[in-house]
Amino acid sequence: MSTRIYHGNINPEDFAKSLAASFNRGNYQVQRYGDSNQLAVQISTARHRQAGGHTALTATFMRIPDGVSVRLSEQVWLGLAASLGMTALTALRNPLSLISRLDDIAQDIESAQLEEKVWEVIEATAKQLGTGYALSDRLSRTVCHYCMTANEIAAGRCIACGAPLGEVQPKTCTHCGFVVINQENNCPNCKLPLE
Repeated sequence: MSTRIYHGNINPEDFAKSLAASFNRGNYQVQRYGDSNQLAVQISTARHRQAGGHTALTATFMRIPDGVSVRLSEQVWLGLAASLGMTALTALRNPLSLISRLDDIAQDIESAQLEEKVWEVIEATAKQLGTGYALSDRLSRTVCHYCMTANEIAAGRCIACGAPLGEVQPKTCTHCGFVVINQENNCPNCKLPLE
């Protein structure tokens, strides 16, 4: 599984609509599960497809304090492997039979790139909604423990009292990359203990 976090004024529904618009056609079908705070979108080959093997991939979108966490499941490869294996066996018996399996080969190659195409749609949606320009609220300021004054991120000393700010600078979760505050013991995104 791979996870990415998008900060800004976005919600899981934005990503789910983009994936449905991009993949709910041709040899693919899209199903949605969940609510506005946590959505799962499954993209799979249609039951009555014309060519290629079966595959599926699930994208999970979860609302976080200042954006959306996106996690993709591992793609199911068994149907693709079977279809490609059938093509290879057919080609060994009679190389000319590859002509009759061209549609299957083309669909299998397209399906093998499904994860990459899903990330492209998600990235394009995030860019279109301006998430690249919005800074996470968790990264905007640090607060001095001594005088409670807001300071710029990466400031070495408090602008009001001069106290060192090294301990209050945010860090990232080593598991998912979410920005965490030093006082947090578990990551708010992946719920794993911080190291």
